[in-house]
This record gives sequence, C-alpha cells and structure tokens, in this order.
Amino acid sequence: MRINFARGVPAPESFPVADILCCASQVVSRNMLESLQYGPARGPASFVRWIAERYSVNDMMVLTGDGSLGLFELFCSVMLKPGDTVFVESPTYDRVIEILTARGARVVAIALQEDGPDLEQFKSALADTVPRFFYLIPDFQNPSGLTCSAEKRAAIAALARQHNILLVEDAPYRLIRYTGATLPSFFELAPEVTLHMSSLSKIIAPGLRAGYVVGNEALIGKLVKAAENRYVTPGNFALSIAGEWCRQGHLPAQLASLIALYGPRLHAMTEALTAALPELHFGRPQGGFFLGLHLPPGISNSAVREQAQQLGLALSDGKGFFLTGGEHFLRIPFCGLTVAEIQEGVAILRRAVELARPA
Repeated sequence: MRINFARGVPAPESFPVADILCCASQVVSRNMLESLQYGPARGPASFVRWIAERYSVNDMMVLTGDGSLGLFELFCSVMLKPGDTVFVESPTYDRVIEILTARGARVVAIALQEDGPDLEQFKSALADTVPRFFYLIPDFQNPSGLTCSAEKRAAIAALARQHNILLVEDAPYRLIRYTGATLPSFFELAPEVTLHMSSLSKIIAPGLRAGYVVGNEALIGKLVKAAENRYVTPGNFALSIAGEWCRQGHLPAQLASLIALYGPRLHAMTEALTAALPELHFGRPQGGFFLGLHLPPGISNSAVREQAQQLGLALSDGKGFFLTGGEHFLRIPFCGLTVAEIQEGVAILRRAVELARPA
C-alpha cells in the first residue's frame, strides 16, 4: 500500500530515543536487580510510585503491566463470566468488542453523540439491567475522536454512583490535547466507582508496553493476584525504563513536542477532508489520534475500501467498531502520517468514494 489510513500508530520521529537510551543505561547501572529479575506482579516499585503520586493515590491502588489492553483483558478475566452485561459506547475500540465477545458477555451499545454517550439511551438500558461495568473512552475517543462533555461526565458519574456501576475509563489519548480545555476525568469525578486505565504507548513508544490501571484497593488487589497467577511478573525492564523516564521529568517536554508535531497533521487532515469531500460528515477532534468519518447513505465502507485498495490506500473496516451496523463509518488516523501523505491519502479517498457511488 502506498498510503496507510488503517492503523493509528505514533510517528517514529516522535520517539525520544536519546532519553530512552540514557534511561535504559541508568536503570541497568542503578536498579539492575529490580529491572532484570522477577519482581512484584504490581510492577517495578519506582514506576508504581510515580503513577501513584501523579494520581494522588497510594501504591496499593496501582497496577502496571504490558500494555493497557492486556490489563483490560486481565480485568475481564477477573470481573466477567459468560452472560454478564457490559455497556460500551457505539462505536468503540474494536479490540474491546473482541475481548468482551470472546468472554461471552452480553454487550449493550450506547450510541455516541457529538458530546458523549446518549444519556437517555443509557438511562433506558439501566432500566433493563445494571451492567457489570461501562467501558468508555471519554477523551478523543477511538475511533470517533470525540470528547465527552463536562456536563455528560457529571451526569454519567452521578448515575454510576446511584446504581453502583463501575466505570472503566480508558484514557490513552487524554494528555495529547491540541485545542480546548482539559476536562475532569471520571476518576477525578467519581474515584470510588471508576477504574482508570491508560498507558504511555502513545506518549513515549509502544514498544515499552507501559500500561497501568488505577482504582480502589480491593479491585486492584484482585487484579494483582490474577496477574501473579497468570504471568508472575510483567516486563520489568521496559517498565523500569518507562518509570525512570517519567521520574526524570521528561513528560512535559515530550507532550509539548507531540502537540507541536501532531497538531498540524490534524489540521491538515481536516482541511483536506473539508476541501475534497465537503458532503461527508466527520467529528472535529481536539486531541488524540483519530477522527470518525461518516459516508453518505448508499455508499458502504466495504465498497470504498475495495476501491481505495486498488488505488493504493489502506482503510480499516468501520464495521469492526460497532456491534451491529457501521456500514457507513470509517476511522481515519493522522498522527503517524506526514502532511504530504495525508493530502495524498485524502485525494485517493475522494476518488474511491466517487467510484463507490451507486450508478
């Protein structure tokens, strides 16, 4: 493929290679035993402590691991049995749908509006059943790029408290904001009913697999025990490097660098789409890695993807982000593409849409 719009990966030029090498050397020289030996299932103490301090919690409320998706799967192994109900946004992260379906969960989709989940549909679904948990991506959602408003966050937090629903807040993009004001996380609004899940894959580098969850001690304790039984200890060397990088205070400068790099790419994507495909609707992300594109009625994403592939553009299957439907949805990434690739990709996409129109 000439241009890849299928994967939302960080730009290789964003990786702080020199800092990573320096931290790796220091980890080996100063904390060799902690980083190279078996260790606590919770993860390296230095990394756990940094996360705990950042979230103003104690160490017992933190679990680190090899990527946040792996930690989510571990969480599901503890929390779910076949037939349990789980609420998700629609659309939502396709890998989460796969995990929940594989575990036999009854997955209920709550439609995602421009400002967050449909509250009336959420309340209606609650009248039918109270879920084991509600999985949300409130900041720059994958795949839509949308952000849940402050008003809806407060309302969802209140409903979670009222019905004792666990909110599983997935926040891998939260720190990568290009415009607008930062909104309170669900963990800040309702820590007693929130499991906050995130990673440094989009911030430092995915290869470090530096994921973590923050939540109440009882739940985190169950996850730590499950982690110990499953894999004894996580990838301590990579996690120790991530912890050292954070401890040295590199995060603010790295975030500024990412915003300076990715912000213009988002602008280039929205400008190119507006000029080339003005009849198509898409969200206007304030941060993150993606935007969601809605094709006109009568044009399916499968037809567009087929035409695009022949023209040299790879697109992901939008149906994968929905339990049902999604025939007119495309997820469009921008961070791992240069402005020139974005412009070329959108030009190919325009041609693919034209060719996919019914005769």
